[in-house]
Amino acid sequence: MTDSIPSTTDPVALLQALIACPSVTPEEGGAIALLDRVLGAAGFETHTLVFSEPGTPDVTNFFARIGTGAPHLMFAGHTDVVPPGDVSQWTKGPFEGSIVDGEIIGRGAVDMKGGIAAFVAAALDYLASGQPQGTISLLITGDEEGPAINGTPKLLDWAMARGEKFTAAIVGEPTNPAALGDAIKVGRRGSLSGTVTVRGKQGHVAYPHLAVNPVPQLARLVAAVSAERLDSGNERFQPSNLEFVSVDVGNPAFNVIPAEARARFNIRFNDQWNRDSLDAWLRAQLASAAGNEVDWSLTLETPSSDSFLTHDAKLIKTLSSAIEAVTGRTPDLSTGGGTSDARFIKNVCPVVEFGLVGQTMHQINERVAVADVLQLTQIYKRFLADFLVGNA
Repeated sequence: MTDSIPSTTDPVALLQALIACPSVTPEEGGAIALLDRVLGAAGFETHTLVFSEPGTPDVTNFFARIGTGAPHLMFAGHTDVVPPGDVSQWTKGPFEGSIVDGEIIGRGAVDMKGGIAAFVAAALDYLASGQPQGTISLLITGDEEGPAINGTPKLLDWAMARGEKFTAAIVGEPTNPAALGDAIKVGRRGSLSGTVTVRGKQGHVAYPHLAVNPVPQLARLVAAVSAERLDSGNERFQPSNLEFVSVDVGNPAFNVIPAEARARFNIRFNDQWNRDSLDAWLRAQLASAAGNEVDWSLTLETPSSDSFLTHDAKLIKTLSSAIEAVTGRTPDLSTGGGTSDARFIKNVCPVVEFGLVGQTMHQINERVAVADVLQLTQIYKRFLADFLVGNA
């Protein structure tokens, strides 16, 4: 963790300082404290909030705002990062923020401390250029890579309870597949996880007639559900997909038929589905495959998230124009990929996502080109100016 405040309008120095904070979920690691110092020194009203819930880790979150009235643009992101993995495989230390051949190496460089550094630098540079219109705020969580229980949902509830009215939001997740300017996320597929459990009868493997083996029964259900196609996608979203991610019996013995077997899955689904319709579809598929021979049950996890699509044409156009002006590229409007905290933010205001190139996120030697960080800063600054003036 760094105790000094880096040059606040230098996104590269700020990103290096943020990477140096080992903020692996749910640890704060000094990253939010650093943002508090940087933005507090620049005149932002800042709030550090710790949320908790039984059975989950405490999470440190951060909210900062400057200005008054509408329009109110929220930048949202997260300082928490995934574990670095085998540190010996990294070219440079994952929490050093070293620059090698024009690239910043470190955990979180892309996902998504780079986006935060670029927006902070852009906002402070923009504010220094004159009296801004409206309000700028940053809503930063330490729980995006974790359960997402004590992070953005509770931080949004807190902000709304104190009377914040957001005009729109931009999330700084890495959205570009190959080059900066490739894509804006204007929506996301939903996500639903669950477990299929098959109950048998435990017994000795030498006497199978005295037992009921749930493993082949579960395998039959998994194969049957996996073979079914949910949909073919549409003009807004790619096809929905169900993936089984584990099969477990918890059986350490070779001579015991287990009493129970479980298979866990996740579904990424488009706007043709919701939790209730997927529940009904799953139960119909399982019942058909099981017949009267298999004792099965289905449990769906909470929370889940529905798909969403942002329809604010002015917001999308303003960001697209800023990207094109800086990079020369016209971004695609995408709904692909995984989920993000935009799934919570869309409940309070229109939201889009734009950040760095995501090719190395969560990998060994996660890295970002210095040139991309500088260009992203310019995009954010132009977007800020155009959005706040255009919506005044």
